[in-house]
Amino acid sequence: MAAGALFAALATGLACAQDAPQKLRTTPLGAGMHNIVAEVASTPQEHTIGLMHRTSMGANEGMLFIFERPGTQCFWMKNTLIPLSIAFVADDGTIVNVDEMKPQTLESHCSAKPVRMVLEMNTGWFKKRGLGTGSKLTGAPFGSPR
Repeated sequence: MAAGALFAALATGLACAQDAPQKLRTTPLGAGMHNIVAEVASTPQEHTIGLMHRTSMGANEGMLFIFERPGTQCFWMKNTLIPLSIAFVADDGTIVNVDEMKPQTLESHCSAKPVRMVLEMNTGWFKKRGLGTGSKLTGAPFGSPR
């Protein structure tokens, strides 16, 4: 009985955790003269939760998704409450393609070629700064200093 209660408590805790924003370690990134503080999602569970359930995000904050191997990465916005810009990024920090995503939709937004990294920022972030395909991001995940 005690084991069952413990399991129920753990299951409830996990369910609650998935209904709230996650807070992950951060890493500094750069985009030209612009500084970014990016939370790093590197596990399948962190990828799944992403920026879900957030009601806002700082002007230069985002989330960097890092996958084990390159692939065609596709994202959608189920349970994501804020509109986002998404950049699909090569290992050297070069932006492969950028897209805009609307909140609470299941529309897929995919990389134009296989990548291991994806950066989500507030909607319009890349466009407002003149960044797009071919622009370069810097920072430790890309093997360059920030």
